[in-house]
Formats: sequence, structure tokens, C-alpha cells
Amino acid sequence: MKKSQSITIAGAGLVGSLISIYLAKRGYAVNVFEKRPDMRTKSLDGGRSINLALSNRGWWPLKEVGLESAVMDMVIPMTGRMMHDTSGILTFQPYGKEGQAINSISRGGLNALLMNEAEKEGVQIHFNCSIHHVDFDTSTISYQRSNGPLTQQQADIIIGSDGAFSAIRKSMQLTDRFNYSQHYIEHGYKELTIPAGKNGEYLLDKHSLHIWPRGNYMLIALPNKDASFTCTLFFPYEGPHSFEKINSDKDILDLFGRDFPDTLSIIPSVVDDYKNNPTSSLVTVKCYPWVKNKTLIMGDASHAIVPFYGQGMNSGFEDCRVLNALLDTFDDNWNEVLPTFQQERKPDADAISHLALQNFIEMRDLVGDESFLLRKKIEAKLQERYPDKWVPLYSMVTFRESLRYSQALEKGLQQKKIMDEVMNTPGIEKNWEQLDLENIVIQLEQ
Repeated sequence: MKKSQSITIAGAGLVGSLISIYLAKRGYAVNVFEKRPDMRTKSLDGGRSINLALSNRGWWPLKEVGLESAVMDMVIPMTGRMMHDTSGILTFQPYGKEGQAINSISRGGLNALLMNEAEKEGVQIHFNCSIHHVDFDTSTISYQRSNGPLTQQQADIIIGSDGAFSAIRKSMQLTDRFNYSQHYIEHGYKELTIPAGKNGEYLLDKHSLHIWPRGNYMLIALPNKDASFTCTLFFPYEGPHSFEKINSDKDILDLFGRDFPDTLSIIPSVVDDYKNNPTSSLVTVKCYPWVKNKTLIMGDASHAIVPFYGQGMNSGFEDCRVLNALLDTFDDNWNEVLPTFQQERKPDADAISHLALQNFIEMRDLVGDESFLLRKKIEAKLQERYPDKWVPLYSMVTFRESLRYSQALEKGLQQKKIMDEVMNTPGIEKNWEQLDLENIVIQLEQ
């Protein structure tokens, strides 16, 4: 089928930049409209986490557009979680089998790489352009550059990849039969920094994602290339232990001295970081349909999730790969591609949204629980003995990129039911190594 010639993309973030590369490589004329200034010339973190966890689902599309080698130089592999208790004792929990890791990467560095590659492919990126309205009948956006006049841009296809507060989705919300919900969790987050040591060394293990789980809240740290770590405090907005209760330098020091004492010696700027860095909220967005005539929303614009499975960017990148694959399947017939895309991806978006919320409970609370750690040991043993039959849920989501999120969730729930029964076995704490592993695996096939 003859291709549409022009595509307008809203948002030059990670997903918008990646899909623009895919489409430019297919021969489309692509214009990207970004409301912010060019982040390559001005820091635009604005409270957002400055590192992300890149896993297999994100690697796959980066390989497809030829950026695997460039990105490989930007990442630090993290092979597991390193838990810190209040007395400073460390417990390491591998993410998967030997050789499997998730990868810490700079959000800004990756976004700049994608923008540069998009421009090499002929994509036109227009900065400081705020989209005000979409005419879905004519596939036209109305946008304003800085304080200039309202301008129209017509295209054959419009793609909204402009984040959780998408202007394209906002226009969709004004149309008939559009379902939308957003939910803020009770926690926000604040960034802190562990600097490199005096000799430029890492002050914590560089190949771990560090977690200080404290029940209803937690601190995490991801490594950076300059030997620093970016820490994120996930903390309730209100309550006995919350942001509202921290009102002085003493309150900050008391919090870290009580709950994260081993960090005080390695975060010398803890008070200044806490006071000067913004407190940001965490929102889940669900909506449907994702398509209105020739306009599509994708990534956070259609399914923003909380960050606790490390899959926000990865699921957005997977959107790009799936859309490109459908263009192959349907020979660039967008009339077939658009409805198929939303029908296929909506169940997967809902699945990873659910998993991300559930994983917050695991990270902040269960990773320090003896029963939970035993459960993980048993599951690791099952995977070691029967690698093709028993794959832990985290591994399915993170390392089995060809398995859909919805399929991983379904299988994970089946395994959870089996493991709940196993953990109720009398004397399991002492006798777990004598379990009949084959009988446990057989239950998956019943």
C-alpha cells in the first residue's frame, strides 16, 4: 500500500524520539513538536529521575534502529538488588540467572542520543512548541511557538508521545466515548546524590541496585558513569513518617540517622539535596481508545505507570517496536495498523501497570522479609532445575522480551498460587531443600 507521506509527533522525549527514528527509516517525513527547549543545550530534569533501568524489552528496539553499540557505552549493568538494613548489614538478591542484568542509564544522555539519531535520519524537531488543540477530522494540530501566534500543522498521521500529561490525549478526552482515569499514589519522590569517593571510586557496589526498604517507604540508589549514585527517596506525602513532617535540617538528619544511617557518611549534601530538590508525584494513567481517526497516543500518554518495575521506558520502547512490526505486517496500511496496535497493546499496558504497583510493596517491604527471601530461594532452585518450565515473574518481565506482559502476569499468578501452597508446608523453613521440585513444576501443566 502507498505510504502516508507526513507524520506529526508530539513530544521529543524517549518514546517520541525513538518512534521518529523508526518512521524516518521507513521513508516518512516526520516533524516532532516539543514544548520544552532543546534539552541538549539546557538541563531539563525538573524533578524527574535522572537514571533509568534499561532491560531486554528496551534493548530490542534500540538494536533494531542500530543504536545498540552506542547505548552499550552508556550503561552500567546491575546484576541484582543489594538490600541495606538499619544496622548496615547487606543482603544481595540476584535479578536472574548468571549473566542477566538490568542496566542503569542516564535519561538525559539516552534522550540526547535518540534526538541526534532522529535528526541524522531527517526528522525535524521543533522546540518550544506547545500544542493547544487537535482537529481529529483533518489530522491537524494547533501549536504555539514560545509567545508567537497559533499555527496549524496538518499531517497524514499524528502520534502523541508527549508523556503522562499529554496535550494530544487532553484533546481526545474532549471527544465522545473516551475513557480516562488517573491515580496518584500516596507517595512522592525526591532525588539525592552519593558523590564519587576522593579518588573517583564508587562508594557502593556499582553493579547493584541498592535498596533501603523500610516498610511503607524506601530509598534506592542507581550507579552513574562518573562513579556517583543517584538516590531516590520514595516517601508518603502525609502521615507520621512523611514529607509533611520534615520541616527543618534537624528533621532531615533525624530521618536519615534513624532509617538510613549508613548513608550519612556518603551523602555529605543530604540536607541541601533534600531542601533544594523538588518533591515529585507518582501517577498511573489509564485510558481507551488510543486511536481517534488518524491520531494515536502511545507510551506514557496512553499508559503512564509508577517506576517500581523499571518498565516505564521499556514498555514505551516496546510500543515503538510493536508499531513498527505492525507496519511491516500490514504493508504500512495505517487503517489496519492503528486499531490492531491498540487492541494488542492495551492488555499488556494494563498488566505492567498492575505489576508496577505490586512491585512497590515488594521493594519497600518484602525484600527484607525472611519468608519472602526463602520463597525467592525456592523459586531460584526451581528455575535452576527446570529453566524452561519455571521462570520467576520478574525474569519473565525483565529478561523474556518476546513474552507479552499480559502473558507474564497470567503465568506469574499461576506460579504465585502454587508457591503460596508450598510456603504453607509445615516446617518449610528447615526442610525447603527437601521439597519435591518436580511435583511443584508438574502443577504448572495441570
